[in-house]
Amino acid sequence: MKRLTVVPAGAGVLSALRAALAGGDALLVSAGEQVPEGLPDVVEQRIALVVETSGSTGRPKRVALSADALLANAGASESALGGPGQWVLALPTHYIAGLNVLARSLAAETEPVVVEGEHFTAAEFVAAVGRMTIPERFVSLVPAQLATLLDDAAASSALSAFAAVLVGGQATPGPLLDRARAAGIRVRRSYGSSETSGGCVYDGHPIGTTEVRIVDGEVWIGGPGLAEGYLGDPELTAERFPTADGVRWFRTADTGSFDGEVLTVTGRRDDVLISGGVKVALGAVERVLRERPGLSDAVVVAIPDERWGEVPVAVTAAPLSTLDAEAVVEAGAAVAAALGPAARPARIVRWDALPLLASGKVDRLAVRARLLGGDG
Repeated sequence: MKRLTVVPAGAGVLSALRAALAGGDALLVSAGEQVPEGLPDVVEQRIALVVETSGSTGRPKRVALSADALLANAGASESALGGPGQWVLALPTHYIAGLNVLARSLAAETEPVVVEGEHFTAAEFVAAVGRMTIPERFVSLVPAQLATLLDDAAASSALSAFAAVLVGGQATPGPLLDRARAAGIRVRRSYGSSETSGGCVYDGHPIGTTEVRIVDGEVWIGGPGLAEGYLGDPELTAERFPTADGVRWFRTADTGSFDGEVLTVTGRRDDVLISGGVKVALGAVERVLRERPGLSDAVVVAIPDERWGEVPVAVTAAPLSTLDAEAVVEAGAAVAAALGPAARPARIVRWDALPLLASGKVDRLAVRARLLGGDG
């Protein structure tokens, strides 16, 4: 057994992670100074890092990762990206994506450059790039951050010099990817989770020795980057990390297909509503809406309905100029044409801003709560 040390997100995380990966105390990075409740004093010897999941669609979990898993992921990422380099840290270090940047930096023996400021801005990103000392440059972003940088000429120009720009955290709208590529940015879509030590599939291709299989429509991931399980929850660990055909797997709860080379993720097993007896995948509705002009940030949640049982409702922060009555009708018609009439959003609501988690992901629970509270 070894001690579990809690470190607040900030400047001390890199050295604490270095020590944890070298066999020292296990590490949990907290969002603030307050220590999370219910943590054990000690954990199994193999555990180097405990990551609290964001809870964007359910209750938070504590994912226990070994040093071997984290370093295997870092090595696979380095190989997939063409070699080592210097990273910009633009994501919170109490989430796996930010910790990935630090782990990759430690594996590459390079110093990460931090985007300063309480909130991510194009100006602070450009300032961080100015502090970089190695020509081979990498950064990991969520889609909202990429959109922010593309809206700024100086930031977009700086980003175009990067060897790779990983984008993950949520489904990245096709128009945003097209816009980035048109600006000369080498964008790579990253898929993974805390349970897989972060991104383990780039542009649909498993990296390193990551394995993918589809079981009853669900994406399963195998390989050396898998977590040990969930801290203090052996039942959930057994459920989500089964062993089949002699291989240990992680059941992602995502739906998708895999042709032996390319993984296509189509949605979440738990994002299906039943409207008038017809199953509707919320992720599929989102994908259609996000292809519409001005709706690249659309989020769809299930809302109770007296007649149909449940209906999809979409929320966006699109500018008023792009979301007139005609655009709403056309967007709904596009969904109905692609997915059937039951999938057509009951309404498309515009807010000034979407509620976000600290990771940059949309807080879907907050979206649904606001809608249920009458905001839209």
